Amino acid sequence: MENYIFELKMKVRDYECDGQGIVNNANYQHYTEHTRHEFIESRGVKFADLHEQGIDPVVARISLTYKTPLRGGDEFICRLNVKKEGIRYVFYQDIYRASDEKLCVKAVVECVCVIKGKLGTHEKFDAMCE
Repeated sequence: MENYIFELKMKVRDYECDGQGIVNNANYQHYTEHTRHEFIESRGVKFADLHEQGIDPVVARISLTYKTPLRGGDEFICRLNVKKEGIRYVFYQDIYRASDEKLCVKAVVECVCVIKGKLGTHEKFDAMCE
């Protein structure tokens, strides 16, 4: 993925690793989620405020492709881009090891907005995709 519009640098904590000393697969989903939340907040959108208005963005589908494992103490960069496809907001996220820019994970996360119990779009999310 090129043309990233946001990135977040993080560091692997030892407790995120399995017995082999590599990051447990489920933690990569946490990394991508944290990055999406930070991106959305950087655009002035707060999940708690949306929820109070009856607007709940939720993950509808996620796909992770593992390329190179991260290990305890590794610093990494999660980069993203987002596009609107119909009523879905599709986040394309890649995680790179900071020391050598080696691609570790490719993720595609499809989100939708549930607005007062019905699927819909929201202008604040639409604006993020422009």
